[in-house]
Amino acid sequence: MFQDASDLATMAEALSRSPDYRVLRRLVARPTYIPTAGLEVRTGILLDTETTGLDCAKDEIIELGMVKFDYAADGRILGVRDTFSAFNEPSVPISAEVTALTGITNEMVAGHKFDDAAVTAFVESAAITIAHNSGFDRKFAERYWSVLEHKAWGCSMSEIDWRKHRFAGSQLGYLLNGAGYFHQAHRAVDDCHALLEVLAFELPTTGSPALALLLETARRKTLRVWAEQSPFELKDSLKRRGYRWNDGSDGRPKSWYIDVTEAAFADEIAFLRTEIYLRDADPRVQELTAFSRFSTRI
Repeated sequence: MFQDASDLATMAEALSRSPDYRVLRRLVARPTYIPTAGLEVRTGILLDTETTGLDCAKDEIIELGMVKFDYAADGRILGVRDTFSAFNEPSVPISAEVTALTGITNEMVAGHKFDDAAVTAFVESAAITIAHNSGFDRKFAERYWSVLEHKAWGCSMSEIDWRKHRFAGSQLGYLLNGAGYFHQAHRAVDDCHALLEVLAFELPTTGSPALALLLETARRKTLRVWAEQSPFELKDSLKRRGYRWNDGSDGRPKSWYIDVTEAAFADEIAFLRTEIYLRDADPRVQELTAFSRFSTRI
């Protein structure tokens, strides 16, 4: 009969060697480490927010979690430098729906306010900020802390084609299971620790950590093509092509748009001219980098 941790570890190791079983281990957050003197490292931030709603113009952040980590030039994660976790009491009560979704109650945040100087000090040395939905988290975070407007950002959800790399989907829980772990998240910082292990996982398709692929993608310039005034009856063609709709409420065009690589740009313009506009149209194009991508300022 298995009675202690060493026995359980032996059993788990035996099961993991069989093709008939998969073993998931409870995620234990990495302790902080002291960098080796003389070793060249780069520092990143993993960031997660919980908010009172989805509207970055009016809703508020009620929890911020961050993990500061070091990585090598090849994307190997070397260790955790520090963690940050804080609540913030919003100006209006947290709704029952948000509490059900996040587990955060009005009592938990009562009297708490973000220390803006502490947040700035925590992130200012980082080369990149990564969130698992940067299209959401960056818009909120840079509204609160201007230091994050000027950082390079990466998105671990959208900037890696996880299905291509043999994962069931891009949700954090799926990815963590694929990396061999499970966790019972209660705080934003817990999800950051989970994301750290996902990015440390060596992809079977590349033999390199997932972080290496994310960094490679984030460094590329992309081009945002706006299909303004495109015929309404062709919206399904645009959707099938991967275009997304912007309703114009954020000050950007009320239009369909798509982000493409420089290599795919000529094909995209050809598609619009031959299948959408039926003429030599010159659509609006914006250049995006890791410093501007996912921001409300674009």
